[in-house]
Amino acid sequence: MVDRDFVASAPHHFNSEAFLEGRGLITEGVVSIKANIRKQNYQASREMLGRVLHTLQDFYSHSNWVELGNTEPFANLIQPDLPIENIAAKDTATCRDCASGNCPNPILANILQEKKLTSGYMGIFSSEKPKGKCSHGGAGDLTSVAIPRGGISKDERRPGNEGLHDAAVTAATSASLQLLEDIRGAAGDRDFLRLMGIARSSVVCFVIDTTGSMSDDIAAAKDVVYNIIDSKKGTQDEPSEYILVPFNDPHFGPMTRTTDPEVMKKEISKLKAKGGGDTPEMCLSGLQIALTGAPASSHIYVFTDAIAKDIALKDTILALMRSTKSTVSFFMTNARGRKRRSVTASFNDYTDLALASGGQAIQVTKGNLPEATDIILDTATSALVTVLQLSRSSGSETFTFLLDESLRNITLYITGSRLTFTITNPAGVSQSNTQLSGGLGTIQSVGNLWRIRLDDDKQSGTWKIQMASAQPYTLKVTGQNTITFIYDFVVPFEGPHPGYAPIAGRPQAGRPTMLLLSVMGRKGPASVTVGEVGLIPVSRAENVSRGSTTDMGNGDILVTVDAVPQGEFVVILTGTDSVSGSQFQRQSTTQMSVSKVIVTAVVDSSVEPGQMLIIPFSVMTEGAGGPCSINARNNRAFPMIFPKSVPLTTGQYANATLTITPPKDTPSGTDVTLTIEAKTSASADSNYAVLRLSVVTKITDFVRPTCKVDRVAADDCPTNVSQCASFRWNLSANVTDGNGTGIDRITLRQGDGVLSHDALTHLDIEASYNASCCSQIVEIVAVDKVGNVGTCYHSIAPPTIAPPTIVPSVGPTPTVPAGGPPSLGLARPLLLLCLLLAALIARS
Repeated sequence: MVDRDFVASAPHHFNSEAFLEGRGLITEGVVSIKANIRKQNYQASREMLGRVLHTLQDFYSHSNWVELGNTEPFANLIQPDLPIENIAAKDTATCRDCASGNCPNPILANILQEKKLTSGYMGIFSSEKPKGKCSHGGAGDLTSVAIPRGGISKDERRPGNEGLHDAAVTAATSASLQLLEDIRGAAGDRDFLRLMGIARSSVVCFVIDTTGSMSDDIAAAKDVVYNIIDSKKGTQDEPSEYILVPFNDPHFGPMTRTTDPEVMKKEISKLKAKGGGDTPEMCLSGLQIALTGAPASSHIYVFTDAIAKDIALKDTILALMRSTKSTVSFFMTNARGRKRRSVTASFNDYTDLALASGGQAIQVTKGNLPEATDIILDTATSALVTVLQLSRSSGSETFTFLLDESLRNITLYITGSRLTFTITNPAGVSQSNTQLSGGLGTIQSVGNLWRIRLDDDKQSGTWKIQMASAQPYTLKVTGQNTITFIYDFVVPFEGPHPGYAPIAGRPQAGRPTMLLLSVMGRKGPASVTVGEVGLIPVSRAENVSRGSTTDMGNGDILVTVDAVPQGEFVVILTGTDSVSGSQFQRQSTTQMSVSKVIVTAVVDSSVEPGQMLIIPFSVMTEGAGGPCSINARNNRAFPMIFPKSVPLTTGQYANATLTITPPKDTPSGTDVTLTIEAKTSASADSNYAVLRLSVVTKITDFVRPTCKVDRVAADDCPTNVSQCASFRWNLSANVTDGNGTGIDRITLRQGDGVLSHDALTHLDIEASYNASCCSQIVEIVAVDKVGNVGTCYHSIAPPTIAPPTIVPSVGPTPTVPAGGPPSLGLARPLLLLCLLLAALIARS
C-alpha cells in the first residue's frame, strides 16, 4: 500500500533525490523487522518487510543507478554505517530536455562521467521542480511537462528503455536477495521461514477459562492437546505452532507461544482451576490476546462455562476476526452452583462470534466434553478447506454441495437441537440422523453437535442434505485438499502507480464490491480453471451474487460484484481441477457485510517506548449525517487519547487524531494491534479500521560484527575428493563486535562440521570449526544484540571462478571478510522462493 498511502512521499520512492531520507526509512524498517522477529511478531515483520522492499526496489527504477553502469546492488542502502556520497547538488542540472517524453537515457553526459547520483522529481499536485532536474515521468507526474521534459522512471518496460528496465529489475532482485540474506542471518533459518509464512501446518490456539469450576474442562483441553501432539508428531499435519491463553476474573493472559510440543504440554499442565464463583469472566479479553498474537487464519478454541463479563469487546472481536480470518470455536459447559451477575451477555454472544468466524459454538455437559473435542483433531490439520457453510433460524430446507474427487477426510458439522437430517450422495444412497453407522459414513452426536465423517470411498459430484429443525442450526462441510483460495476485499486507487489496496474494515455499501483472489491448485494455479466467484448470504436462502472476473496472472483474479447481498455473506468459488477433470466448490469461512461508514487511518512509523505517536484518522458516511461515536482499543492496554464523537456530514470526511503512548519499559519489538471503531447515531451503522504498529527502541549501533579467519589446517585433506571421508580439517576465527552492543549468537550458515566458541561475554571471541574433508565450505554467522550481521566464509575446495562480489559503486567499499565473499550457493533456491513470497508482500 506504499503507492497509495505514501504516494506523495519522496523518501518512500527515492524520488526527488531523497536518498538519505529513503535510506533512513529502510534502516528504520529493518530495525523494526528484526525487533519484531525476536518477539515472534511475524505478521508485523512481514508487513514492514513489504514496505521496505517496495522502497528498496524503487531506488533502482527511480534513480540513475543503472544508467551509471552499475550492475550490482548499492550495498550502502542496507548498511547505514556506510555513507551515501556523490549525490548531485540541488543546483546541479541532471537531465536534458526530452520533448517526446520517451528518450532512452536523458541523463546529462557530465552526470554520467562524474558518477553523480540523482533521481526523478515527482509532482502529484504541482509541476514545479528545481531547474534542470530530471522528472520521474509518466501521466501522473506533473513535473514531466516542465523543462527538462520526460522522465527517467524504469518502472515499466517500454520502447527505448528495455535494457535499462531489465538492468533495474536485475539489480532490484539482487538487492532484495541481499536484504533477505541479512534478515535471515539476524533471524536464523527457522524464524526466517516463519517470517516468510513457510510452515508445516496449521497453528493450534487454546483460550481456557481457569476459574474454580473448570477442572473438568481443563482436563479435557489437556487431553486433546496431548492427543494432537502425540498423534500428529512427525506427520505433515503436525501443528507448526502452539498457543495458550488462560483467562479468569479479573486477570487474563499471558500468552504462551511455542513451536516445541513439549513446552506446550508443560504449560497446559500448569493450569489449575481456582477462584471464580460468579458467572461472567474475562473471556473476550483472553480471545483478543489470541487473535492479535496468533498468525492469520489460525484455529482458536475457547473453553469456558461462563458468559463474558467484558461483552463490550464484542465489536472489537468481530473486527479482529474479520481482519485475521481466524476461525474461533467455543466449547461451552454449564457450571452448577455459580452465581450469575446481572449482565447483558449470554451464551448467544459466543454463538454469534463462532458463526461470524466460521467456527462452531458447542454446548455440552462437562462429562461429555471429551467426546466433543474430536472437532479439534479434525481441524488441527494441513490443507483444510470449507466446501459449505450456512446457518438458519429454523424450518425445513434442502442444501446441495459439490464434492470433488481429490477431497479427503470429508466431515459435516451440524449444531442445533431437536433437528433431523438426511444426507444423499450422487448415486441416490441416503443416510439419516438415526443411522449412526450407515452407507455413507459415521454419525456422532454430543450436546448440540452432530459430526458426520463420510467414508473414504465417497462419490464425487453433487450431494444434498435435507434439514428440518424447530430451532436455529448451523451446517458446515469441510475436507482436506490443496485446491483452495485466499482473498482480500480491495478498493482501487489512482496515482502514478494505480492499483488495488486491501480494505482495513468492511466494504462500502451502495457500490460494487471488489475482491482480489489467489487460487491454488494441486499443481499450482495453472492446474485449476475458475468457473464462478460470488458472494452468498450465510443465514438465508438467496441466489449467489455472481461477480465478473479479470485474470491478473499468476493465479490472481480480480472479482467485481455489482449486487452485494444484504447482511452477512461469504465468498464462494467453483471451478474445475485439470488434474482429475472434476468440478470443485470452495467457500470462505469469515463472514463479511457492507457499511455506509468508512474509517481510514495509516500508521507511518514505529514508536519508541515512552514516546507519543499521533495517528490521524478520517471518518465518512454516505448515510445520514450527525454525531458519530468513536471507540478505540489496543491489545496492550496502552493509554490513548481520542475524541469520543465526531460530527459527520453526508459524503464528507471528518478528520481527527488518536495518540498512543507505550510505557517507557515496553520491550523493543512489541507489536500493537489498534482498532478504531465508528458508529453513527442516526442509523447505528458502523465500520472499523484495524492497524498494527511496532514499539522499537532507537538504535545507534549499525556496525556489523567482524569475523576474521586467522588459522586454517587443511593440509591433510586429499586432492582426490573420493578419498575425503577419512580425513578432517579445522579452522579458527576471531569474532568481535568492537564497541557495539555485543555478540548475541554465533551459528553456521554453511558447513556440516562442528562449531564451538568462547563465551559470548568476551570482547574477542575465538570460534573453532572442525569438519570432514568432504565438507569443504564453511560460513560462520555472527549476530550482535540489535541484529547486525557479520560473516566469515572459507573454502578448501580447489579454486574455481570466484563468486560475485557485491560492493557499492558510490562511496567507500565495505570490507570483504577473509577467505573471500560468500556465494549464495544452496541458499539461493530458498531465498529465491522467499523473494517470490516477499514480492507478493511488496506488491501492496
